[in-house]
Amino acid sequence: MIFLPKKYSRLSDEKLMALIQAGNTKAFEVLYHRYSRRLLVYYFRMLGGDEAKAQDFLQDTFLKIIEKPGLFDTGKNFSGWIFTLAYNRCKNEYRRLEIRRAAVVENDFDGSTVHPDQAGGVDIDRQSFRRKLFAALQKLNPSQRSAFLLRHQENLSVRQIAEVMD
Repeated sequence: MIFLPKKYSRLSDEKLMALIQAGNTKAFEVLYHRYSRRLLVYYFRMLGGDEAKAQDFLQDTFLKIIEKPGLFDTGKNFSGWIFTLAYNRCKNEYRRLEIRRAAVVENDFDGSTVHPDQAGGVDIDRQSFRRKLFAALQKLNPSQRSAFLLRHQENLSVRQIAEVMD
């Protein structure tokens, strides 16, 4: 267990970012511990369950904060800002995958299509529900999936979601 100084843990995210912009590493640790798990889950769900890629994206996000803390306007909402970074990172990944997919289809199209049956039985236990929810999320387009996750997982307001996805 990591113990963080109480004086930092009581500060708002925005004040912590102001300290980070001034070179304070303890403030960064506090923000990392506040957001790393939430962002990891968001990335994991947005990236179709690819844990390794979710970890990479999480590291990239916090590396960006370390390298360019001045990108954040301390007068703005930090939570909305960091999820905007995450959303844009996923959006760029979808574009990259779409370009790759188009190239593969163009070069290697053999006419076969695979549609895995994800409907399953009528088992309503928690694990089955999670699998079905995950499968349903994967059927949504990236913007819809992100809006759903930001609202129901991160509890952002509709206004905050609109700012993230603007």
